[in-house]
Amino acid sequence: MASGATVQLEISQSLPDEEIVRRVLAGEAALFEILMRRYNQRLYRAARAILRDDSEAEDVMQDAYVRAFQHLGQFAGRASFATWLTRIAIHEALARVHRRNRLQPLESSAGAGDFTMRLASHQPDPERQAGNAEMARLLEEAILALPDAYRGVLMLRDVEELTTEEAAAILQITEQNVKVRLHRARAMLRRELFARAGAASSAAFLFPATRCDRVVANVMRRIAEAKAAGQLSW
Repeated sequence: MASGATVQLEISQSLPDEEIVRRVLAGEAALFEILMRRYNQRLYRAARAILRDDSEAEDVMQDAYVRAFQHLGQFAGRASFATWLTRIAIHEALARVHRRNRLQPLESSAGAGDFTMRLASHQPDPERQAGNAEMARLLEEAILALPDAYRGVLMLRDVEELTTEEAAAILQITEQNVKVRLHRARAMLRRELFARAGAASSAAFLFPATRCDRVVANVMRRIAEAKAAGQLSW
């Protein structure tokens, strides 16, 4: 039988972000798990596009969630919670890149073949599964080869399917800059490759459920430790 806490989480699944934030601030910290599960995929894609490394992206996600929780009282609602949260994750990822470049300026970047993505497909035919996985892999490699300024915009707009306004708010650039960068990013990808793999773009940079559970568990543990240490700003 499900515990009371589990039932409460299930009941609260449909609540809007702002209501969950209000209730977390009122003392229902466990509801923060809903927000994490709601945005794990988005934060992973945003961090992965910047860092080009699975493990680092997962670390940044956890840091971003803990930082967001610690400063939840500062969320003013001027932008959506999703935009506010994604901006924190992107800033965390960019800060890590800056530290990495400062400490290891001569280290070469990992090659496109140095990572493995686990891609989900709902097609029962193994041959089609293999084809979809290959298209998604090629698309991932093409995206990761883009310059940083264009890769982030393309990831948010074409893969995560955010609006121009949302992407501009997250990246803190103008909507016109988003449009220009997106146009240039698309031009950098080979037209035939993107056309062939575009249907599989939503399958790129997936964040499996097992990793989602791990991130949620680690973040909730860190939040409990931060609360016990009096490190919250609200």
